[in-house]
Formats: sequence, C-alpha cells, structure tokens
Amino acid sequence: MKKVILLLLSPLCSCFLLAQINTDRVSAIGRNALYFEDYVLAIQYFNQVIKAKPWLAEPYFYRAVAKINLDDYKGAEEDCSLCLERNPFLVQAYFARGIARQSLENFDAAIADYDKGLEFKAEDRQMLINKAVACIQKKDYGEAEKVFEELVVNHSRYAMTYMMRGAMYFETGDTLGALDNYNRSVELDPYYPPAYGNRAIVYYRMNRLREALADLNEAIRLNTRESGYYINRGLVRYQMNDLRGAMADYDQVIGTDSRNLIARFNRGLLRAQVGDRNRAIEDFDVVIAEEPDNHMAYYNRAILRGETGDYAGAVSDFSVVLDRYPDFLPGYYSRAEARRKMRDHAGADKDEWMAFRLEEEQRKARAAGKAPATDRAAEDDKDSEEDNTREQSDRNMNKFNRLVVYDREEERKSKYQSDVRGRVQDRNVKVDLEPQFVLTYYEKPDAVKKSVYYDKVLEEYNERRLLSRQLRLTNEEAALTESQVAVHFGSIDAYSARVETHPGDAHAYFARGIDYMLVQDFAEAIRDYTLATEKDPDFALAYFNRAVVRYKQLEYDLSRQQTSGEPLEVRALSLNLPTQGANLPATAQPVPRDAERMYAYELIQRDYDRVIQLNPGFLFAYFNRGNLFCAQRDFRTAILDYNEAILRDPDFAEAYFNRGLARLSLGDANRGIADLSKAGELGIVNAYGIIKRMTGN
Repeated sequence: MKKVILLLLSPLCSCFLLAQINTDRVSAIGRNALYFEDYVLAIQYFNQVIKAKPWLAEPYFYRAVAKINLDDYKGAEEDCSLCLERNPFLVQAYFARGIARQSLENFDAAIADYDKGLEFKAEDRQMLINKAVACIQKKDYGEAEKVFEELVVNHSRYAMTYMMRGAMYFETGDTLGALDNYNRSVELDPYYPPAYGNRAIVYYRMNRLREALADLNEAIRLNTRESGYYINRGLVRYQMNDLRGAMADYDQVIGTDSRNLIARFNRGLLRAQVGDRNRAIEDFDVVIAEEPDNHMAYYNRAILRGETGDYAGAVSDFSVVLDRYPDFLPGYYSRAEARRKMRDHAGADKDEWMAFRLEEEQRKARAAGKAPATDRAAEDDKDSEEDNTREQSDRNMNKFNRLVVYDREEERKSKYQSDVRGRVQDRNVKVDLEPQFVLTYYEKPDAVKKSVYYDKVLEEYNERRLLSRQLRLTNEEAALTESQVAVHFGSIDAYSARVETHPGDAHAYFARGIDYMLVQDFAEAIRDYTLATEKDPDFALAYFNRAVVRYKQLEYDLSRQQTSGEPLEVRALSLNLPTQGANLPATAQPVPRDAERMYAYELIQRDYDRVIQLNPGFLFAYFNRGNLFCAQRDFRTAILDYNEAILRDPDFAEAYFNRGLARLSLGDANRGIADLSKAGELGIVNAYGIIKRMTGN
C-alpha cells in the first residue's frame, strides 16, 4: 500500500459533526472528488459517511474505487467485501474487488469475482477482458482462450479482445498468432497506439525491422508522450545502424524525463561508440546516482574514464565492479592497465596475477567437465540476444556494453496492467476540449507545456496579499494531498470565523469559496462566491470562479446522467469527431436541452459576460465561455470567443486547440487542422494525434 489514508484530526466543518452529518450531501461531494480524480479527498468524505451510517453499502464501494486509483489494493479489497456484505447485488463491487485482487495477484479470487459479476451482467466486455487477463496471469491459457472466444462471439468488433489475445499468443511463443490478432486489432481501431506498439515488438522479434519501425512511428504519432515507444524505436534504429536516429530518440525521452535510466544508459553507450566520451560519462553518472548498484554503468564509466585520462576514477569504478563480481576476468585486466598508466606497477602486477589464476581455474574446470559460471553465462548468451541487447534485470557482466530493453516480464505486465484497471472506455478515441481555466493555488506540472498564464488584474490582486497564498490561472488542476486537505478544511474554519466578525468582507467569502472549491464542495463554493459578488458587485475574479464551479457541477451532473453513476466512466464532454474518410458535418446546430440544463448554461454565461464587462482583457473568460458554447454544440459562437482569446494572446495554445476542434466539428477541416498544428507547435502534443486521425497522414 503506497499511501495510508488517515482521518483528519481537524474537523471538516460544523456540518460534519457525527450527530448532524447530512450523509447524502457529503456522499455527493465525495463523488464529486472521485469524478475529478481527487482520490485522497474523496476518501475523507466517504469516511465521514461510513462513520455516520456504517450500514450503507455504496460509500464502501466508492472508497474502494478511490483506493484502487491510489494503488491501495488491499484496502480496496476489504472495502468491496464490506460493501457486498451490505448489498450482494452491487455488480460494480464484484468488478472492483476483482481488479483489486488481480492487482494483488490473487487470480483465482479475482476470476471468482468476475464470474459472480457476469451472473448479474452477462457478456460484460470489461469483466470478460479482465477475466481473460487473470487467466493469462495464472498461465491458464486454455481457459483464457475460451473467454476470448466468448468475447469474439459477443463483441466481434471489440479491438481490445484481439489486443489481449495477441499478447497471450506472443507470451506463449506463437508469434504468427500474435501478429494475426494485432493486425485485427489495428484494423478495428487504427487510432489506439498500444496496438502498434505491441505489434512492433512482434515484428522486432521476427527481425522485420522496417515494419517494426513503421509501427513505432505510428504509435508515436498517436501518442507523443509515451517514452517506451521512443526507447523501442531507438533500439530498432540501432539495429538498422541508424545511430543518429537512435540517439535522437533517447534525447527525446531524456528531454521529458531526465531520470529515465534505460534511455540514459543506452545513450551513454551510443555516445561512447561515436567517441563522445565526456558526455557519455555524464549519462552514466546519472544512472549510477539513481541506481548505485548498477555495476554495468560503473564498468562502462570506468572504461570511459580510462580513455579520457582519469585513471584514478577508472580504478575506483573497476574496484566497485570487482568487489561485487570477484570472478569477472576482464575487470582485472582493465584495472591492471589503468593502474600501470598511474605507475602503480605493483597493483597492476597483482591484478594481472589474479586474472592469470582465474584463467587457470577456469581452464581446469573445463577440463574436468565443470563449466565455470562465466562459460555458462556465455552459453546462455547464445540463446538470448543476437542483436546486442539485454533485458534491464539481466546482471550478466559479460553484457556490459549491450543496449537495455524492457524486461519481458515487465513488458508482459505492462500489456495487461492498464486493462485490469477497468478503463477500457478511455481507449475509445474521444476528442476532448482543453479544459476550462480556474483561479486556484495548485496546478499539475507539465514537462511539455511551459506557459505561465498572466493577467494584470490577477497580478494586482495577488500584490495586495488579501489571501493566504498566491492565486494562479491554470487548466491543469492538481488533486490535493492529505496535508493540503487538512490545511484547507482548517482554512474554511478560519475564514468562517472571519466572516462572523467582518460580514462585509468580500475577500473572506471569496477565499472561503476557493477552499470549498478545492475540497469539491461546489454548493458551498457557489454560495460564497455569490456572497462575495453581493458585497462587491465589481469583483470580477469571484464571478469568474463562480462560473467555473457552476460548470464543474453541471459537468458532473451530466456524467451521472450518462453513466448511471458509475465512477469509472470518462468525462461527459466529448466532441466525437468523425474518423478520416468519413463525411464531416456541413453545419452544427445547438442541441436542444431541457429547461434546467439551459438555465444552468445561462447562469454560467451571465457570469462570464460580467467578467468580460468588468475586465475586457481577461482572455480566460472568453476561452471558458467558448468551452461553454461548445458544450451546447454552438460551435460558431464558440469560435468567436476563441478568436477573442487569440487576439489578446497570439500564443494561446489551448485556444488554438479548441478552435481547431470547433472548426472540425463544423466541417471546416483545413482551418481546423491548421489550428491544431499551431496548438501542437505551442506545446499541446495531443493535437498531432488528432491531425493524424483526421488526415490519415
């Protein structure tokens, strides 16, 4: 269990006192937090409901879902069991417990859970897939094949079936069967990157390097952020003697993840091979700092240090290797050479004598029919890689100068792990808008998008130091840690005391509204933002955040309607663009909505209108209002707002991206793709995958 979820010592707020808790409301806030992936916070809310009404089943289920997403599989299993004790007919609890048990490698129990769930929900694709994967993981390939056959009969056009069966065939050595299934998966879903990535591995093992390269190129075009594709492509390029291309791939990985040790090690080898010794040493320095027991990195660095004249450093590194591998013959000869260049003739003679003695012992062992360990390793080597590679876990020092590939066991796990998590619907190509901007204290780090969003009014507000910390604009909100949750519940109490003594303080209401927003209590956040605007009718920032929170609440409500409340489903807003070759719609009219929803849209729009009236230069209000119009499928009006945002900031990547999607939805393919290209240039790498989808290029 990676995180231990502790109950907060400070009270959540007065309404959370055990005797007075409104469990329906607290549970709804917890589901808000779950939907917006704030899992630690969600657990805190469901803890409160469980304390007040321990006989309810659903809070245990929702808490289990949060724990699964925090990799607390044992805790999730226990919560699902408690849920099913209270309601044995909650199908999703069997599914969630199966996921938890499968992640704990209790495959028989996981299969039993999936079977029980299938009794209630026959032919459920995801449970069948997870059951098949569990059978593969316990190496019951016959039973897995039966499940796949059932999937093919009932869901013949479900690409994931063929993906998983291809992985199973490859694992059992049937490369032709694996290739056939991957081909079928690509045919059914040509926009799912892992299908190409997995097929590339098959091609690579079959020494069909050009096909492997083509598939990895396609996988990277569809998902530019997956480092494994670049590492594998670097390996393929190396085998094709394209050292420059291989180096570029490792540069790309390290550029976004400087601590990727496979890329670092491999780039170090390539740099050494082309004579760039000093920079090769720098790469091995990083590997050794992160993995002090990586003796192959020490040995390679030792050779490079010797070649650059750092003989003392070379001797030190050779000694680290020989302390761990005292029978590694080349190490003694190499250290002897370095010592001799340091004029340490006694040390060099000692190493050479040790090497000579080891050679004699090995010769006698061979003569007696007892192969030394080094010979056995060399024999094993013949059956391993003829392509100058080794697996990451392979510690055979004779392979010190081979490129590293992912372990086959880790590779096998990675093919199944995401499927076990039950998010298959995320793999359907849904084209989502860049999300709305919000005023908050936290944001997710992004290695690619490095924009700092600026607004003069916000800067002036921060300079007045009216809040306890600096506000920032972001559309990449970060989930709270446990300590941050505690801070903001305490802050709610502090601001509540402040408004008691200063009921006219608009900034206190605004600050408490931000706290409520961060702990996903949207109703209270809206109430406080409203009070802030009543105290100060020109408070543009309060109108802006009220619109944001109202949209969050609407988004969540729509997702509940569309998914029947299942918390593992994806977001509601998706433009669902057609694939390449399909007919694009010539027009797109706003979709009629029910009166309640239309009223919610109207309230949000009024707030953005007011922000723009008060601060016409606040481009984020135009952007968010554009998103609001897209949600109503009024793309023409949305484009006008994105135009205004871009007019105020010509490098506003998110506005180009969303305007591109809006134009594509209207059938304006040329200008839509041009906008996406600009968004990609400015750092939104997902734009390239959509361009690929729409053009087929």
